[in-house]
Amino acid sequence: MPQADGVGSGAMQIRPSEWLEVVGREYLQDFIRRGGATVKFAVTDDLAARHRLRDALRRLGESGGYRVAVVDAAETKVHLVDRVFHAVARQISWEETARAFLARVLAETYRLPDDPTNLTLGALAEANDVPERRLSTSIGDILWRALFRDYAMSQEFRLAMVRLCRAQLSPDDEPAVTDAVLAWLRGDLRRLSEVKRALIFQKIARHNARHMLASLAHWLSITGSAGLLLLVDIARAPLNVPRAERDEGIYYSRPATFDVYEVLRQLIDGTDELEACFVAVLAGPEFATDLRRSYVQYPALQYRLADEVHDRYRPNPLAALVRVADGS
Repeated sequence: MPQADGVGSGAMQIRPSEWLEVVGREYLQDFIRRGGATVKFAVTDDLAARHRLRDALRRLGESGGYRVAVVDAAETKVHLVDRVFHAVARQISWEETARAFLARVLAETYRLPDDPTNLTLGALAEANDVPERRLSTSIGDILWRALFRDYAMSQEFRLAMVRLCRAQLSPDDEPAVTDAVLAWLRGDLRRLSEVKRALIFQKIARHNARHMLASLAHWLSITGSAGLLLLVDIARAPLNVPRAERDEGIYYSRPATFDVYEVLRQLIDGTDELEACFVAVLAGPEFATDLRRSYVQYPALQYRLADEVHDRYRPNPLAALVRVADGS
């Protein structure tokens, strides 16, 4: 007879290899690659087990052609979604994605240079025996149709990608603006005025960061990647450590912990807006068992993770929340 159960110390466990096999087969091999999105939670017993699982997920994603980004709550303020995006952005090779996008859209009309890393207007003009001025106008039209009018991405994101693509075509054209756009993406921009030449007039903040993350996942899918595999380690969030025992990492108050859960709740609710994105949230036992800081204390998240009915004897590897343990 099926019954409700939690993921505390007495809950059923699933072996890492079994869960990884399900993630690969049911999600990464087809569903995510075709544009799907999901958020999965895995509770581990300790730091070593969590790092092994994180490394295994990274290898699984990279072998499948995904861009993998890791965000650790001990290093990034995960309760601020804009900080999450910036942490991801620092792990993306933006110049490489811009080249990949240009190569894909230009190959439909023009011959590409023998050197795939050289997509300057001069190299393209030589490869196609076309004057640079005429080529510039034509490629501008291509970028307008294929990139700026791709409304699956937010306007600011599209403008940023246009600038990065133009930087590949004309590296000497306002390189300071290109550097400012990269700093804007990575959260390192000092003055907003530095990106106004790229027609960007607002910073990435809590009100638009989720849209930027969705835009990034779409961008990766149209630049040759299978999608985005985002690993979020939130083990630090529910810990209540006395100040005298803390290291130099980030710690969270109880309200900040619940803000972390709200960010995750919004990610779950926003999967219909995400494309080609698998989010794996890795947590320690406190996430499920702490009397004051566990996810159970935040009903908005609990209701989305609760596996109301499942088998008494076997864990459900497709559940939103699983407990992964080597000894299971």
